[in-house]
Amino acid sequence: MERHDPIFVAGHRGLLGSALVRRLHEAGFTRVLTRTHRELDLGEPAAVGAFFQQTRPAAVILAAARVGGIVANQSFPAEFMTDNLRIESAVIPAAHRAGVGRLIFFGSNCAYPLSCPQPMREEWIGTGALEPTSLSYALAKLAGMTMCDAYNRQYGTCYLSLIPATLYGPGDNFDPQTSHVLSGLLRRVDQARLAGSPSVTVWGSGRVQREFLYVDELAEACMTLLDVSADRLRALTADTRSVMNAGSGEEVSTWALAALVKDVVGFEGQLILDPSQPDGAMRKCLDSHRIQQLGWSARIPLREGLRRTYAWYKEHAAGAHEVAHAR
Repeated sequence: MERHDPIFVAGHRGLLGSALVRRLHEAGFTRVLTRTHRELDLGEPAAVGAFFQQTRPAAVILAAARVGGIVANQSFPAEFMTDNLRIESAVIPAAHRAGVGRLIFFGSNCAYPLSCPQPMREEWIGTGALEPTSLSYALAKLAGMTMCDAYNRQYGTCYLSLIPATLYGPGDNFDPQTSHVLSGLLRRVDQARLAGSPSVTVWGSGRVQREFLYVDELAEACMTLLDVSADRLRALTADTRSVMNAGSGEEVSTWALAALVKDVVGFEGQLILDPSQPDGAMRKCLDSHRIQQLGWSARIPLREGLRRTYAWYKEHAAGAHEVAHAR
């Protein structure tokens, strides 16, 4: 991509979108396009089409989505499916009609089968049943990934789906009802520290293994994909759909994660497991060898990423629970 090319970041106010905007500006891109939800409803095909026809972006990074943890997925499965399908069905076809040359869509590790071998390789998507607690979200993400692949096959576009490990970092959603495990746990532990509570409850068995990725690392992965030729990307994904994983390669149990959060926050109480709460899939480790062939790899260890995230949270704690991933 040329640094004067217009690039549209959909969902620029969320965890990932805000990191993308920061990184694009740092890299010297001078025409980073953004729109708030009030300015542009990404689920309205006519409005999105008109916007693309007017602005003619050279690339679209589709970071807008409804996302959340197990509680949110179980509480709002209809919204997780319909909201994500609306955005994908409006943005991806409109990008093609406007001649957008490069599009990055973000899939989810939930799209891998529940019993998938570890680490998970891109060619195993769609080979088995999905984890039930996030089924609606996973199916919506699979639809978006399939849509990108369909446009590539039919029209020769270069639309890539990037599947990240579970993201965290500055600007995360810390609401205990809708957040992912890391940010929700960090908030609960910090509140327990402030209140002088003797203990914090950790949901689930504590044995679940998770892979986390600091959000700025994923923004850097997107920069790598913007600067690689379409032919190189097609060659790397020729044996399967146009998908790449992006993970840290560092797995941690939820119990070890809780202990690490406790240490970073400085909480002196006890951690207590609640095995009555759902675990989700036992492992979700990504095989990131494809994108690593392009020169990208994660470099920020989990402890350092947690330290940075907690520093941001303390500075913005008054309104941190209101920060949303989606838009």
